[in-house]
Amino acid sequence: MRLIERPKGWLTQAGAVMNDLAGAGYLLGALFITFDVVARRLFGFTSRGTVEISGYLYAFGLTWALTHTLVTRGHIRVDFLVMRLLLRVRAYLHLAAVGFLCGFTIVLTWRAWDVVLQSWLLRARDTSALSIPLALPQGLWAVGLTVFAMTTVSVLLETLALLLKRDHVAVDRMLSSPTMEQETKAVLEASGAEPPAVSTPI
Repeated sequence: MRLIERPKGWLTQAGAVMNDLAGAGYLLGALFITFDVVARRLFGFTSRGTVEISGYLYAFGLTWALTHTLVTRGHIRVDFLVMRLLLRVRAYLHLAAVGFLCGFTIVLTWRAWDVVLQSWLLRARDTSALSIPLALPQGLWAVGLTVFAMTTVSVLLETLALLLKRDHVAVDRMLSSPTMEQETKAVLEASGAEPPAVSTPI
């Protein structure tokens, strides 16, 4: 089990850092667009790469945030039916969900690096005035998918190991969607605020 948990721990840490960088990229893109709008309105000039740069920031930011979202159970799941099933059945449905996600992500990552390779071999460049080599933003995009794919593999292996131990509770705790109470507690802990006191009726 340690052979699985240790790489997952490294990927979790990498995912947290990449998530912060993705957020910083989104903020930078928003500031860049705001500056461009204000400059065009007040000073009569505009930058020549707003659409391209902001698009690249948002594209790589999306894939760089996937790992952190997975390990923090942030991906949206329609599970109103699943959560009403028996725990044992639920655990194996979690396994199926992770398995499909893992397979899809591996294929997507493989195709992403194929796109990067083609752009590199063809020396493809952006058609805008910036003429950025496409392999650079595409490579950043593919790196995010690669880390995400590795994380899905580690989660799948951990799920299989827990199911072999018949630890259905741990599987459900790791892969089920967080409850409203859990999300509220996480937000309060992140903000440093104290949870509200619950008054006892007299």
